Amino acid sequence: MVSIKGGRKRLATGAVATATAGLALGAFALSGTANGATEATDATHAGRHTKPTIVLEHGAFADGSSWNGVVADLRADGYPVVAAANPLRGPASDAAALRTLLDHVKGPKILVGHSYGGSVISQAAANDPEVKALVYVAAFLPAPGESALELTTKYPGSTLPDALDPVTYQQADGSTATDLYIQQDKFPHQFAADVPAQQAALMAAEQRPIAQAALEEKATSAAWKTKPSWDIVTTRDLNIPATVQRFMAKRAHAHTTEVAASHSVAVSHPYLVADVIERAARATVR
Repeated sequence: MVSIKGGRKRLATGAVATATAGLALGAFALSGTANGATEATDATHAGRHTKPTIVLEHGAFADGSSWNGVVADLRADGYPVVAAANPLRGPASDAAALRTLLDHVKGPKILVGHSYGGSVISQAAANDPEVKALVYVAAFLPAPGESALELTTKYPGSTLPDALDPVTYQQADGSTATDLYIQQDKFPHQFAADVPAQQAALMAAEQRPIAQAALEEKATSAAWKTKPSWDIVTTRDLNIPATVQRFMAKRAHAHTTEVAASHSVAVSHPYLVADVIERAARATVR
């Protein structure tokens, strides 16, 4: 396990860096063709190392822009990247949505999930030989039969329940459902304590809600049981306590990096997250 106290300077290979989010189109397959696939084919013909496509799945209370810093760093290092749009409706349906993207991107892939996105990639990557590694970023690694809510409360430390703002609405069939937001005035401390205040306020205003039912839905598969995994554990996380993250990482036999960061480590430490992703790629794609 690697432990990082913080810092924004990018370290050399074998060290760690930081992470944020966004959308990159270089690897996106169109009409059966993709820039990433073409680059991979050219690299293979030239005898060079093939770089996999990095597919990023955001979690609750966020969107694809939370990967912006990570995307920029990965692209600078020559990796094709796609940041998926997570519907945040439930692990099974969200995994199905992600699978449509994975099926569209050609060649080897590294699948990365933040927070609830970890539940989604654990299901979406099952039985996919082109997904070479999983990277969990302050994320859930549920076993079949477990829910995100169950794991959050497995050990004490999460203050998320008191920060939530539930919104109940009527669905088309007449039944009711509940979406969960984080109260905007509590968002910076709860979700992004190490992010600059102005940026955290923007994140609070732009957050996407997650269906309450999504946090209660039980996992049906766990790709981390059969695929090599990396895990970034955030020791100042108020959403998923570090003790819970360590439990899941240890159970998955993941290569673990600990960093003194909030739940928004992809925003506050973009280079660290990118570095861990690249280490996973180098270790699993030759």
